[in-house]
Amino acid sequence: MEITTAVTSLSALAHEGRLAVFRALVRAGHPGLAAGRIADETGTPANTLSAQLNILSQAGLITSERQGRSIIYSACFDQMSDLIVFLMEDCCAGEACVATSVEAAASRVLCCSSEEKDLTQ
Repeated sequence: MEITTAVTSLSALAHEGRLAVFRALVRAGHPGLAAGRIADETGTPANTLSAQLNILSQAGLITSERQGRSIIYSACFDQMSDLIVFLMEDCCAGEACVATSVEAAASRVLCCSSEEKDLTQ
């Protein structure tokens, strides 16, 4: 991951409302949520939510897909996993205890990888 990509992702998440939206999408998993459902779950007004979704999308942390009259938003699990690894990969000069923790964290999101998503559809 490039440092500019990491900074953009971290900047997008460095807001209480956007972080709440992203966490709601993570909980929803690959099926994602419609904007109205996100607003209900986070208590975010529609105009504010639109701006938050736009910033998260520009950072590459979420995607959107039109389904009929709705737009469904989903978290980009691969992007977030890459960000976590980027933040931790050089920690403590690569000591095994830290590398093991990063590997363990990455393995917990395997259920959310794009390969797994394709297998379940």
